[in-house]
Amino acid sequence: MEILNIETLEMFERLINLDTKPYALDMLVMPGTLEDKHKNCETIPALRRQFNLIYLLLQGEHDVKLGADHLQLNPNDLVIVPENTLYASDHIKDCKGYCIHFKTEFLKPQLTKPITEEFPYFHFDAPHILNLTNDESRIIQGAFKNIIEEYDRTSPEKEFLLCNLILILLLRVREIYRTHVKVLKKNINRREQLANSFKLLVEKHFIEKRTVNDYAEMLHISPKHLSEVASEIFERSPLQIIHDILLLEAKVQLKVTDKSVSEIAYLLKFDDQPHFTNFIKKRTGVSPQELRKKL
Repeated sequence: MEILNIETLEMFERLINLDTKPYALDMLVMPGTLEDKHKNCETIPALRRQFNLIYLLLQGEHDVKLGADHLQLNPNDLVIVPENTLYASDHIKDCKGYCIHFKTEFLKPQLTKPITEEFPYFHFDAPHILNLTNDESRIIQGAFKNIIEEYDRTSPEKEFLLCNLILILLLRVREIYRTHVKVLKKNINRREQLANSFKLLVEKHFIEKRTVNDYAEMLHISPKHLSEVASEIFERSPLQIIHDILLLEAKVQLKVTDKSVSEIAYLLKFDDQPHFTNFIKKRTGVSPQELRKKL
């Protein structure tokens, strides 16, 4: 499948945050506060970024669609969005907190391993939302503040200092992440493990595999059992989860590309354009052409 992205930080600031300030096309890092970044936007359309995002929500209303998940965030939620992860938000209001976008290449001088090995929370199947304690939140806030202060300074050592301050943030997150993952693994039961395995499979294979039977076979269980488990854990049927992430990907294609509806239908492996149009209209109430204008 062709992956279409918001390729540059400059493009993200211009298109999503509606920031008209001039930015360098080749900038590799952009820290800030949520109140500043979200002042011109109430939603984030379905997209993929070719850079990483970490943000800490302190207060306000903020939902997140991350892969197959759709969650309402809580205060002190730390959100980690690895590059090329499907992401969207339908509702953003009065948010306070901190965020940073950065390209992996910015840290390469200080990395001895791939970023997913150094910092496993960037891995595709890692937990990407952690609810921090007040003490953990203060530590992460401090790391963010140091990055923003250095970013706003003029210094011949600015790039080197920023690189190291971002590494400190990532190390602080890794320390907290390890503790949280131990608790998550200890408390998760067999049905939750099965449901999460299904969700990860959908995120990897939703283009080629569209039926509950497909995933039941991959998990070596019956379709009925999969339906019971997914409905219990996610409060959505397996088919709803498949269709939700397929709809998100369709929105990415309609929003970010100038491909025709028939080209997108072919890319997403629908039988034909009418089938794709019916899929979109059933779930949004409008045609793909009308949806494209709204996005």
